Amino acid sequence: MQDLYDRYIRYRSHRVDVPLDHSDANSTPITIFAREVVDTRHHEADLPWLVYFQGGPGMESPRPNGATGWLKRALEDYRVLLLDQRGTGLSSPVNHQTLAHLTPAEQAAYLSHFRADSIVKDAECLREALGIKQWAILGQSFGGFCALTYLSFFPQSLSRAFVTGGIPPLKGHADAVYQKTYQRVEDKNQQFFAQFPDAQARCHEIAQYLQNNAVTLPNGQPFTVEQFQTLGLNLGRGHAGLPLYYLLERAFIEVNGERTLSYPFLNAMQADQGYLTNPFYAILHESIYCQQQASQWSAHRVRDQFPQFHYQPISRSVLPAKWCIRGCLSN
Repeated sequence: MQDLYDRYIRYRSHRVDVPLDHSDANSTPITIFAREVVDTRHHEADLPWLVYFQGGPGMESPRPNGATGWLKRALEDYRVLLLDQRGTGLSSPVNHQTLAHLTPAEQAAYLSHFRADSIVKDAECLREALGIKQWAILGQSFGGFCALTYLSFFPQSLSRAFVTGGIPPLKGHADAVYQKTYQRVEDKNQQFFAQFPDAQARCHEIAQYLQNNAVTLPNGQPFTVEQFQTLGLNLGRGHAGLPLYYLLERAFIEVNGERTLSYPFLNAMQADQGYLTNPFYAILHESIYCQQQASQWSAHRVRDQFPQFHYQPISRSVLPAKWCIRGCLSN
C-alpha cells in the first residue's frame, strides 16, 4: 500500500493477485489494482465503502486530482475505491506490448477471461483481502453491466447498488444499438454546426485536404478522413463545442505560400487518439451488446445506413448540405 495526500484527499493504493481464470485457482496469476480515496477530514472514521466500476469497457478508473463531480458527493458519505478493471490501468494491462508474444488463438483465449463476470470476481477478492463485510457499488455505463453481474453473483456482499446507464439484459440485435447511436451522433453534429455555422465548411476543407494529400501525424502515423471523423467523440462530452471549434479554427497554416494542416492541429489530433492506448475498448465494446448472437461487425455495417458519415470528395464551390464528424457516444 502507498499513501498519497493533498489538502483535502487521502489516496491509498491496493493490489491483490487473482487467477486469470477464476474457475482454475492454479491458472496464471494477474494483478488487480485499486485506489482508495477518502476525505482527509474523516479518513480515520469507520466509513462505508463504495466501489466504482468504470465505463468502457477497457478504460482504467479515473485518476482524480482533487474531488469534483460525483466523487465530491460520494466522499461525503463513503470511502471510495476506484477499481482498475482487469486489463486496464495498473491491473495487468492489455495492450499491443502485452499481447504481441501470443498467437491470435492464444490472444483470443487470454482475452476471454476479461469480461464482467471475471471483473466482479476480482472485486470480491479485493473485498475479502481488505476484510470488508459489505460495500456499495456504482456502475457507470459498462460499469452498470458489472454492477448487475455483481448483484446476480454476490448479492450478499452488497449493501446497495447505484447504476448510471448500462442495464442488462439487452433485447434484440446489436444493430439496434448502433442505429440509435448513429442517429444520436447525427443529432449532435447538427447541434454543433448550428452553433458554429462555419465549422461545417472547415470540416469539409480538412477532409478534402486529407483526400488529396498523404498526411501523417507527428508520430508518423497516417492521418485519414475516417481518423479525423473520430474527433466527433468530443461531441458526447459536456461543454465540448467551443474547444472543438477552436481546434478546427486553427487547422490550417500557410507555409511558403501553400495552405497546409498546422502542426498544432496535427499534434492535437494525435493526442486525441487515446483509444490507441486502450485497444481493449475496440476488442470488447461491440460484444457487450451481443445477446446469444454474433454482431458481425455491427457498427461498421450499420454505418452504411447513414451515408452522411461517408465523406465524398466535392467541388470547392459546392458543399453538400450535411456531412458528419462521428464518434461512438455509447460506452
